[in-house]
Amino acid sequence: MRTEPITVLLADDHAVVREGFRSLLNGEVDLEVVAEARTGRQAVLLAKELRPAVVVIDIAMPLLNGLEASRQILKAVPATKILILSAHDDEEYVDQVIGLGASGYLIKQSSASVLCKAIREAHKGNTFFSSAISKRLRDRQQDRPRGATGRLKNGNACLTSREVEILQLIAEGMANKQAAAELGISIKTVEKHRQHLMAKLDIHDTAGLTRYAIAQGIIEAGVRFTLE
Repeated sequence: MRTEPITVLLADDHAVVREGFRSLLNGEVDLEVVAEARTGRQAVLLAKELRPAVVVIDIAMPLLNGLEASRQILKAVPATKILILSAHDDEEYVDQVIGLGASGYLIKQSSASVLCKAIREAHKGNTFFSSAISKRLRDRQQDRPRGATGRLKNGNACLTSREVEILQLIAEGMANKQAAAELGISIKTVEKHRQHLMAKLDIHDTAGLTRYAIAQGIIEAGVRFTLE
């Protein structure tokens, strides 16, 4: 009897990347791409609606970065597994991915067979990392002093999920009115969240907030998003 395919949601802001992944995955008899998202917020909405088995999402996403989108997806749809894709293998990103409970982290240079294997492993409830990242994690575990707890750094722990969203939109250059329209909330609510995150971070200008967002990996330095 034929088993149901593993359903996959692809989230990447580049259409050519999504098309390539979709063609690749739909060529596998046990994998099926059920939807594509071009922004982090769209990924969250589609995941809630379709409840895919696995979400493959890039870190650098407009409107809501891949890490925060993943955090929201895992909270809303706990059964869905998350695989993070990135062009970077920075330890800060890897630690955040592990900390939020994602099932794996792949660099975009990974082969097609590795991506398919990662999706299957995630669906089984296992974790999967690109080989270079796996080696680094093993080496770090061996170097950790006996009895160390291995607590992970989370630079955004003091911010609410909504405040992280507002921070990203500010860093992407959106005015309060635009952010309010994007989030479906009032301008006054945006202003309130903006005041709260400035007070929490003790940063009181847009340039400072943008630098903080870059330093925390919420957006990438020099990135300007354009949506198709």
